[in-house]
Amino acid sequence: MAVDRRTFLAAMGAVGAGSLTHGLARAQPSGNPIKVGGTLALTGPFAATGLVHKVTGEIFIDELNQRGGLLGRPVQWVLKDDQSKPDVARTLYEQLITSDNVDLLIGPYATGNILSAMGVAQRHGKIIVHHTFGIPKLAKYDRQFPAWSFGPVPEDTTPNLVLDALAASANPPKTIAVVTSKFPSVHFVSLGAREVAKKRGLQEVLFLEWDFGNRDFGPIAGRIKEADPDFIWTGALGLEGNQLLDAMKKIDYKPRNHFYHFPAPGPMVTAPEANGALSVTIFEAHPPFTDNPVAARFVEEFRARATQANMPETSVDTQAAASYSAWQVIEAAVKANNSLDDKTLAEWLRANTVDTIQGKLRFNELGNFGDDLNRVKQVQDGKWLTVWPKEWAAPGATIRTS
Repeated sequence: MAVDRRTFLAAMGAVGAGSLTHGLARAQPSGNPIKVGGTLALTGPFAATGLVHKVTGEIFIDELNQRGGLLGRPVQWVLKDDQSKPDVARTLYEQLITSDNVDLLIGPYATGNILSAMGVAQRHGKIIVHHTFGIPKLAKYDRQFPAWSFGPVPEDTTPNLVLDALAASANPPKTIAVVTSKFPSVHFVSLGAREVAKKRGLQEVLFLEWDFGNRDFGPIAGRIKEADPDFIWTGALGLEGNQLLDAMKKIDYKPRNHFYHFPAPGPMVTAPEANGALSVTIFEAHPPFTDNPVAARFVEEFRARATQANMPETSVDTQAAASYSAWQVIEAAVKANNSLDDKTLAEWLRANTVDTIQGKLRFNELGNFGDDLNRVKQVQDGKWLTVWPKEWAAPGATIRTS
């Protein structure tokens, strides 16, 4: 069930009237801190995106403690660097539970790392809220909860959403190349994109895969240039999209229409060759998303801290919004139950919705996913702008094709 603009704004109003409202006198938290443990990719291939999640978490923890913390106690984020490696994430989550004695778990970033963390949480019966898990059918642990709202079958809904946007443009594509990393989440959805494109009558002129961690995109760029598709579906994560664009630029090839599933938003939006690039989003730093003061305040605070951290892109987008939403889910569950009990929190989340800056989240379908709240965004003149569906588009923005 897609959430329309009116429903979204109503939910946002509820957020603004609820636990995130500032300006009210609150008792200062006291006592032993409630420890929320997690890892992020602070080094390695995912580091650019991991930094987005780090800044977001720091903002939320500061706000939360200003509001009185949880259960009257301050909240401490115990954060470790998983180096973008699932095996390292697995070890660190074990340490967080058994050595650091954290009360709650959050994160990490990226599907492989989350799956590793999920296995550790399951062994210990811990609830884990995460923000970027890309294969719902693999999320079989009943105490895990995703904050990225792309629905229970993204391998179908995500390609259809993107191709709907292109079909409504001035130059709908007739041929497609699907090129993808073998990283589980993007590979899974890219295989779905092949099937969706076939059903919609697009001719596939190239299908190509690369091993995650690849740094040589020259041969891939050459194959794309030779196939010369109307549209390139790219199952890329982090900086892979930029590396592919740079490789195509070096051989004087400019893609006509191109999509990147999980790009590092800052580096991509600042690359001149990325103009016109498409991706999916659940939140962008423009109306109607920023019509609520809570979202608008987060946008401003993120911009200030991202600027201070010398990040290439300082606007809130999907990564930051999913991360902020994950923290909102934790806060909502603890406050609604006045408890840190894992079983109690999990049962409550499966039976209730949570108001977040991206809309209402529910957790009662496959993999504890709910509605698909994705939209399509595009790099236009150095900015990410939502372009589809039309009612969610940035003021005056429409999809550009060539």
